[in-house]
Amino acid sequence: MDDSTGRVTLVGAGPGDPELLTLKAVRALQAATLVLVDDLVSEEIVALAAHARVVRVGKRGGCRSTPQAFIGRLMAAAALEGEHVVRLKGGDPFIFGRGGEEVEQLRAAGVRVDVVNGITAGLAAATSLGVPLTHREHAQGVVFLTGHAQRGGEPPDWPLLARTARQARLTLVIYMGVSGVRGIQDGLLSALPRATPVAIVQRATLPGQRHAVTTLDRLAGTVARERLASPSVIVVGDVLRGVAAMRDGSARARAA
Repeated sequence: MDDSTGRVTLVGAGPGDPELLTLKAVRALQAATLVLVDDLVSEEIVALAAHARVVRVGKRGGCRSTPQAFIGRLMAAAALEGEHVVRLKGGDPFIFGRGGEEVEQLRAAGVRVDVVNGITAGLAAATSLGVPLTHREHAQGVVFLTGHAQRGGEPPDWPLLARTARQARLTLVIYMGVSGVRGIQDGLLSALPRATPVAIVQRATLPGQRHAVTTLDRLAGTVARERLASPSVIVVGDVLRGVAAMRDGSARARAA
């Protein structure tokens, strides 16, 4: 298939900082004729698609959203007319980005589709605090999960996840969990210690980034007190002990 044939590229825009884009993502944006953009993508990144028409197709919980089926039909129709369509998504298309659904729909329509990964918000959130998600002494693995159940679906089994995280020494990275933070806290406390370190990071890597570091038993109260809102990532686990210690040391110094 030659380069003049229409196609779709799902591009991960990462957590927001334009400097975290891959070179491959930049090349795809520069070659695009049509870009469909999510809400959480920064204007600096959108500006890289200087020769493309830009269509906003935002999807955010609790807000009016462009129907997923319509987005799929629009991408397929444009590609079949010969356009190079870029579907520009915050984070990574294949981590809570509905990329899998879109790939299936496009392939079923006979459209060539490629995927360019982006840095996912969970990794960027931890890195912004200077902590890893895995550590030989604290965490043997990491679990990415959503705190937002599909409409009509069952929420995650938080007590089961807590037991697994404790037994297997795992870091939990929870996307879209702020609105259900009380249920998350109560479920995880069934098996994790109350003093388990937790961080909530809002708008990771962006100029307006805010974060709080606390313990699991104070998670919901901290979110409310600090007025942390979407888009935020919640990180739970012993990998945060270093940043928690720095926070406590700073607090003691201020008190002195």
